[in-house]
Amino acid sequence: MEIIEDTEDAVPNPQDLIKSIAEQGYSLESALADLIDNSITAGANKVEILVDTNKQPFTLYLADNGNGMEENTLKQSMQFPSSSPEAKRSDSDLGRFGLGLKTASFSQTRRFTVLSRNKGEDKYHARTWDVELLKKSGWKIQVNSELQIQELISTYQLLSDEFLNAHDDFMPNTIIIWSGLYKFENYLEGKAPDKALQKELTEVTSEHLQLVFHRFMEDKSKVLKIRINNNQLEPFNPFPVNEHGFRSIEFKQRSFGEGSIKVEGFVLPSRAIDEVRQDNTNWTTKHKGLMDMEGIYIYRLNRIILFGGWNGLIRKAPRLQLARLRIDIGNSCDHLLHLNVAKSQVIIPHDLRKGIEDYIEELKLQAEREYYNRRVKIFPERTKAETEDLFTKKASNRGMLLEINHKFHLIQSLEKEMPHDQLSKFRSLLRMINSTINTIRKSHDREKFSGVIEDDGLSDKDILIMIKDFKKNGFDSNFIKEQILPMLGFELDTLPVDIMEELN
Repeated sequence: MEIIEDTEDAVPNPQDLIKSIAEQGYSLESALADLIDNSITAGANKVEILVDTNKQPFTLYLADNGNGMEENTLKQSMQFPSSSPEAKRSDSDLGRFGLGLKTASFSQTRRFTVLSRNKGEDKYHARTWDVELLKKSGWKIQVNSELQIQELISTYQLLSDEFLNAHDDFMPNTIIIWSGLYKFENYLEGKAPDKALQKELTEVTSEHLQLVFHRFMEDKSKVLKIRINNNQLEPFNPFPVNEHGFRSIEFKQRSFGEGSIKVEGFVLPSRAIDEVRQDNTNWTTKHKGLMDMEGIYIYRLNRIILFGGWNGLIRKAPRLQLARLRIDIGNSCDHLLHLNVAKSQVIIPHDLRKGIEDYIEELKLQAEREYYNRRVKIFPERTKAETEDLFTKKASNRGMLLEINHKFHLIQSLEKEMPHDQLSKFRSLLRMINSTINTIRKSHDREKFSGVIEDDGLSDKDILIMIKDFKKNGFDSNFIKEQILPMLGFELDTLPVDIMEELN
């Protein structure tokens, strides 16, 4: 073993180090989201963010009603880092490196204070990180006096009372104070920084938090409420499963690290394009478009850490604006995804990449078909001109299809004259023709066209009668399964049990 005799002090300049580690890709909204992670982990269900822009430097307060901290815990939480990223975390811990409170705060301010108390206690304790103090005293943190704490609390309470829509029975146990928001005060000097900050809060930050924490805000067992100045935020779910026409493709799930990963693709209906343009929609947040929200959404413990875009796997495109991919992971595989400090960037590892790329190809195909269907309209009432066409176009979940028009005058005439047993056979024949035509049209596509001709009047009972009739006329079950049913567009595993029993 080599013996090292000479060493020298390499303690970093605290001011420079603080400024360097604060530049971890944070925006105002992602920095606040990082603080709310701590609030949720501490058991909070009410958070309020207040900003005083009446004078400079601006002051921002983030308060929550979580469990709070006693003095020793507060002291530890203000250290760099407060815990190891390799330490075992509880399944509900939204933290990662033990740096979030400090890096998120220093990314927006040069001086911040944390006041906290254990839930149920009266006395707060406080610590302040201040870059100016670091310049003078090195690695020293300010321990706030009781008088300073009371002044800070009084100022916060006065500001909270000025705003509307306060939380009911809100008793904050932790209050974080950013004294000065240098990115707005310095970079926007002389350009109404107060208005720029207010716009940032209402248009960007609010929408970001509504989206990122929507699952917590929708959780009926413990609803998370977030107030920003006068506004109580409403959750925005990018996967509105109750919306008509919104559909998913089969999800995939596999083990990953010590946990698992679940991937599920969704396709918005083509009508979403027009609805977004009319600003009457549940498909996007107010200030975003469909292409902004196209792509991958990664949920880590029900919190979105990445959304919009395809994370370098494919490029955005107008024809893919109806595609969204939801990925759910726990917090035990952060190191495998290379989650950054700001919890805003991940790198999909090689052993997952191929599987996700293949899944995206399937999602792309479905989304493109829906996109190209947007001009194919089905009217509730047929016009006279439409009844004169033998074939009509029909939008389906597998693209634009051709089908024989049941309103065509000759077909209507035949159906009226036929007895019921003949009518079932006739409709079976029409279905065979429809399925065959569309299979030929899509022969270049590997997708099967099973079950795409809907509502053609052929019930399960009709199919059963037809099969019995075929067997009565000498056709065996194998021929019916291998020849007749595929021509009707059916796959065996999609047929009801009673029909399969008849064929066996």
